[in-house]
Amino acid sequence: MSDQNNNPVEEPLNGGSSAGEANEAGENAGFVEDPGYDNAEAVSVEDADVETSLSDADLSFLEEAENDLAAERLADLQRVTAEYANYRKRTEANREIERERIIGDTVKILLPVLDDIDRAEKHGDLAEGSALAAIAGKLRGVTERLGLVAYGAAGDVFDPNQHEAILQQPSPDVTVETVLDVVETGYTLGSTQVRAAKVVVAVPAE
Repeated sequence: MSDQNNNPVEEPLNGGSSAGEANEAGENAGFVEDPGYDNAEAVSVEDADVETSLSDADLSFLEEAENDLAAERLADLQRVTAEYANYRKRTEANREIERERIIGDTVKILLPVLDDIDRAEKHGDLAEGSALAAIAGKLRGVTERLGLVAYGAAGDVFDPNQHEAILQQPSPDVTVETVLDVVETGYTLGSTQVRAAKVVVAVPAE
């Protein structure tokens, strides 16, 4: 037999390329150049058509909620302000009452001395320029600065809330009960009555 029969030459099937060509083709199979990639424009998020605005109903709801919250906070502020104002008034009133009580307790000790000065004045013992008149003036000035106010005089209309009647005398000269004489002067301190005036009352004669 000839050499052609003993050493057959293998030819590629179906006219295919060699193995090297096949590998090169395989490596380049996954890379296809996009001719339009370099000219493509990037799409930003801002250009996206996304609905971000609130509807009129949403805006109305938010505005109403905001107004309700503001009204609630205003009502709370007004209530707290009123409570604080009432607290201050009560505190000031209590402080003034306590002040009057303390001063009242102090001046009550001086009332007998003031009564003696009144009696001396009625008897003409407080002559102007005398030492006793000077002392009486100073003492009365001190009590007045403390807020002590004397009341009760002949001719005043009798008031059972301010006067204590120790004697009544019928009189044709009066048509209503009237103070005829003051035995002890009455005193007030602010809204507090320190002592009622002791008086003789003239009552209308029948």
